[in-house]
Amino acid sequence: MTRLALKHGAVNLSQGFPDFAAPEEIKEAARQAISVDINQYAITWGGKKFRDAIAEKFSRVQGIQIDPEREITVCCGSTEAMMATMMAIINPGDEVVVFEPFYENYGPDAILSGATPRFVKLQPPEWSFDPEELAAAFGPATKAIILNTPNNPTGKVFTRAEIEAIRDLCVRWNAYLITDEIYEHMLYDGAQHISPATIEGLHDRTITINALSKTYSVTGWRVGWAIAPAEVTGAIRKVHDFLTVGAAAPLQEAGAVALRFPDSYYAQLATDYLVRRDRLLGILENAGFRCFRPRGAYYIMTDISGFGFSDDLAFARHLVTEIGVAAVPGSSFYNHPTDGKQQLRFTFCKTEKTLNAAEERLAKLR
Repeated sequence: MTRLALKHGAVNLSQGFPDFAAPEEIKEAARQAISVDINQYAITWGGKKFRDAIAEKFSRVQGIQIDPEREITVCCGSTEAMMATMMAIINPGDEVVVFEPFYENYGPDAILSGATPRFVKLQPPEWSFDPEELAAAFGPATKAIILNTPNNPTGKVFTRAEIEAIRDLCVRWNAYLITDEIYEHMLYDGAQHISPATIEGLHDRTITINALSKTYSVTGWRVGWAIAPAEVTGAIRKVHDFLTVGAAAPLQEAGAVALRFPDSYYAQLATDYLVRRDRLLGILENAGFRCFRPRGAYYIMTDISGFGFSDDLAFARHLVTEIGVAAVPGSSFYNHPTDGKQQLRFTFCKTEKTLNAAEERLAKLR
């Protein structure tokens, strides 16, 4: 969709990257690291300063102590952290439970690592799951469940009760919980992010994945990490070494600075994104979309059934070529594309200038 947006000169509300500047402090820290010649390989599983900063922030925000020497692996973005984790824990014949709609990589990650994905529906408008359907997806072959909270594409923030229900199944079937928490600081309407590693009974079976990308508006840096029990970390580090050797050394130095930003930075981030969320909700609703109000992350899923198009692909093409706005077809997020054929996802990690341009163009739908 980004390629189509460029081709047709459309406003890009599809791919989730900010079109505004990263904080000056993190950019200056990267420049300084390059200047003083931190330009060679870091330790394969992450520079010490950066791993220390990850452990300190996790402790500060979540209240759990992490050993940076034995429980953290720095990877080339959360994408590689997820792939390294899956390849580290999965054997052929294993199964991985995935909620859908899902971030597009999870199912392929399971398949590439030798597992069979088992999909469980999140039902709108609250994007809740049926406990019986979830329980039926677990069994003797279940190796892990992937939980993305706050969630892409729905904006759902999983509650403590929901995570505890997942915990009970993980304990019963001796499965890992792999949690992608990259949107942890983007929360609205009183939602609270609960890291599963903080839940009793989950600490020793949770693998927590995160990255600099979204929180610090540096999606192109590709610096992420996995926090896991020591024995699992040992396996993740081996896989990571053979996948990419290591993440960019100067950017890890800058990341150590960013992870020590004061709490006020994260409060302001959430405030700014709330303004953008409400702005795009208003734009989309005025244009005739039915919106599912997100409580986290920076995406809005919409119902397009009122526009009379046969499916999401046809409408997305119409939007980008005739209206001049790019969004992601909902079928991208489902195992069976027909389940998302009346949905589109928009992102609001954009400047007011971009949102204004989208508003002007989407008005043509009326």
